[in-house]
Amino acid sequence: MKKPIKRLAVAQELMSQQSLPLVDVLRSSLFEAVVAAGSAEAIRMLEEQRDAICGPRYRHLEERAAYRHGSCAGSVVMGGRRVTMPRPRARSAEGKELELPLWSRWSQEDPLEQRAMKQMLLGVSTRRYAGSLEQLPTNVSVRGTSRSAVSRRFVAGTKKRLGDLMRRDLSKLDLLVLMIDGVHFEDHVVLAALGITVDGTKHVLGLWEGATENATACKGLLGDLASRGLRTDQTMLVVLDGAKALRKAVKDVFGERALIQRCQEHKRRNVADQLPETMRKPVRRAMKEAYRCRDAKRARRLLDALAERLDAEHPGAAASLREGLEETLTVLELGLPDRLEQTLRTTNPIDNIFGGVRDRTRRVKKWKGGRMILRWCAVSVLDAEANFRRIRGHAEMPKLVTALRLRDAVDDVNAVA
Repeated sequence: MKKPIKRLAVAQELMSQQSLPLVDVLRSSLFEAVVAAGSAEAIRMLEEQRDAICGPRYRHLEERAAYRHGSCAGSVVMGGRRVTMPRPRARSAEGKELELPLWSRWSQEDPLEQRAMKQMLLGVSTRRYAGSLEQLPTNVSVRGTSRSAVSRRFVAGTKKRLGDLMRRDLSKLDLLVLMIDGVHFEDHVVLAALGITVDGTKHVLGLWEGATENATACKGLLGDLASRGLRTDQTMLVVLDGAKALRKAVKDVFGERALIQRCQEHKRRNVADQLPETMRKPVRRAMKEAYRCRDAKRARRLLDALAERLDAEHPGAAASLREGLEETLTVLELGLPDRLEQTLRTTNPIDNIFGGVRDRTRRVKKWKGGRMILRWCAVSVLDAEANFRRIRGHAEMPKLVTALRLRDAVDDVNAVA
């Protein structure tokens, strides 16, 4: 019984080996057939449109409004490139060239810009763009895949995306939380603002380029947001990485309406960086336990005690811990539910966006100025925004609304008094 089974297995292996070239041939032939059939169908549809404009061919019409005018070589967008195809022409009775609607749509540049941006965000270089596309039959004439053509389309597309982002109307967004952080590119820093609305949805609000994370750059960002409708007359939770310049700019623009939460993760990192390697883990663990005790007063006592223990041997770390400590406890003082508090006590939501920016820009070898950096950042954050989900604890956002509006009421009473 074993021999027939063995012979059958050998026969099947031989048949599979012999069929491989045939499969490749059939696959290639099928693709060429699909492209040819699609081209023929496209020409037929164009002729139908010309019939609708000019009337049926070879039929006398007394009041003909347009006439056929032969065809010329044209190109349409197919698979991330321009493909040569004959363009049917029509002219009005006055001799004016008439455009076929289908041809206008098929030949527009927008799909090429989108494809170029998508490929480059995936890490495809301009010189390898053509090789990343599906190969067309050799008898099809193509263009628009050169390095310079792809680069021009990418620049044009990213300019549009940056312009769209910087023109967004913010007046209709019911924002409760504003997060600001920066990402560095050589000698430049790009500040980004992320807003969170009452339903827990995240929105990229804007970008601003500067030399450092200084107050001037942050004021420029906040001024731009305010000019586009960001409300500064209601209390908002503003989550920052701890930079003093950012805090100063926020206070200058929002005044007392800014309830600042300094990122607890940045605070732990800043303190640990000033300690010997052997002490970093224990100190980070102690700070983490203090921040997660769910009681602002107890957390303050634990952190003050930790600073006192560090004072004698490591005064720099102790000073770093005490600096702005009260503002790292803001969300604890608001008494928010645990899941929502975990989300709002750090700048992780915006840091995650910057992680995507770094990943998408890792292949860029040379930055040619701040405008190029802004274009890349804009298309990267908007690409990330398309996959945003609501924040953890979004169902508890009404409790944050209550806490912020209560603070508004207290501030209004104090202002009157």
